[in-house]
Formats: sequence, C-alpha cells, structure tokens
Amino acid sequence: MSDKPVEEMSFEEAMRALEEVVGKLERGDVPLEDSIALYERGAALKKRCEAKLKEAEEKVAAITLDGEGNPNGTTPVEGL
Repeated sequence: MSDKPVEEMSFEEAMRALEEVVGKLERGDVPLEDSIALYERGAALKKRCEAKLKEAEEKVAAITLDGEGNPNGTTPVEGL
C-alpha cells in the first residue's frame, strides 16, 4: 500500500489503492483493528476519487462549442 497521502493522489492512484483496500477487506483474513483502519482509508480514497471525478466533469462542462459543435475554448468554472 502506498504511503502517499490520499489528498495528494491522482484519480488513478486513489482508484488503485481503493481496489487494493477492497480486495483485502473482501478476503476477510484481516484482523478487526486492521479492517477498521482499511475501511477508514477506503472511505478517504472513495472521497478523493469522487472529488477528482467532479473536478473533471466540471472542466468538461466548461468547454464551449462553436456554431458547428466544435470545441473553441473554455469558460471559467468557479473554484477551479
């Protein structure tokens, strides 16, 4: 498991780490205390993935199109 802080992970890094956490929890061979820590990390990773997806969706939504439907620029998105 990566020691990189969750808030510094890219979407892909967070998704891989989340898949790893889910795999460990699904196997069921992790002690209870470790399972709780894994669950908490998984929740943080899920939140990170959701935030990165929302960020990407907002950027895509900000792309402006010309009269023929071709991208011609972006409109500023609040907070980005």
